[in-house]
Amino acid sequence: MPDTSARLSLPYLLPAQAQKHVTHNEALARLDLLVQLAVEGFGVDTPPAVPGDGLVWALGFAASDAWAGQEAGTLATWTGTAWLFVTPQEGWLALDKTDGALWRWTGTDWARTAAPDLDNVSGVGVNTAHDSVNRLAVSSEASLLTHDGAGHQLKINKATSGDTASLLFQTGWSGRAEMGTAGDDSFAIKTSADGSAWTTAIAFDPATGLADGAAVQQSATDTTPGRLARADHVYGPGNLLGTVTQSAGTPTGAVIETGSNANGGYTRFADGTQMCWQSGFATASGASVTWTFPALFASGEVAVVATSTFSGDLRVIAASNATASTVELRSWNGAGAQSVAPSAHLVAYGRWY
Repeated sequence: MPDTSARLSLPYLLPAQAQKHVTHNEALARLDLLVQLAVEGFGVDTPPAVPGDGLVWALGFAASDAWAGQEAGTLATWTGTAWLFVTPQEGWLALDKTDGALWRWTGTDWARTAAPDLDNVSGVGVNTAHDSVNRLAVSSEASLLTHDGAGHQLKINKATSGDTASLLFQTGWSGRAEMGTAGDDSFAIKTSADGSAWTTAIAFDPATGLADGAAVQQSATDTTPGRLARADHVYGPGNLLGTVTQSAGTPTGAVIETGSNANGGYTRFADGTQMCWQSGFATASGASVTWTFPALFASGEVAVVATSTFSGDLRVIAASNATASTVELRSWNGAGAQSVAPSAHLVAYGRWY
């Protein structure tokens, strides 16, 4: 039977050996050095002036002083009274206390072990298993992605426009909402009640940024509750007043249009109502004069009211032969005789479409 163990060279107790405690203590000292091996430094040639008990060094190629004559790589520890030297065996591992790196004895030298290569791994599972589709799988209450000194971007890249780059939100592994670019380059938010039928709630054109989808007002007459109003279908300070227009009876312009010219003033409403007026309009006695409206009416959609400002006599101003653009006016006094007409106030009302 050999006197020492094969791996750690621990001395064995022999039958009938005297002072067995010496051999036993030597074995304990070697175990104390080698178990959970942590080294103060690698390739050290000069022993410290005041070594601490239990500290270990891996010697260099030019060991000197109390370490002189020892081979490179030998482990040295101070036992309190003397230096204990141990020759490492191939495969032993030691922790470098200076930086936490792990070193391995190759049989001829201590070699710093490289960090594991994490590039091009087939997959990573954190608290769960990954698969061929979900190559990164995480099972936790939350996942944190934070900055490294400035901002942070989460990038989702697809090969072509027709592919999908999106975030999918699920309930019990069944899709309920998705946001991203799916099937084209329009950014869209889609919803589903069952994971099968999907509705595009809102989508943004990649060129213009304009929005469309079920959540957006579809037409000027669309008043579906919950839909987002479109600027071209609703009214506000920017388009309440302006030019009134319509298409097939549906307003396409402003709500109220007001203007004036040499023929008087007018106001148009988006619902088709129009009023025209003129003040100080005079006619000769019994003569017919024509008032050209300041704005056109729709054919057959006009009525005229005229009042007089003449005092001391009752005057009647009659309107006839009204067209979309003009009306004839004639005046009489209360006795029926034609006379010079007073200044008149004229109002025409009707529809402009």
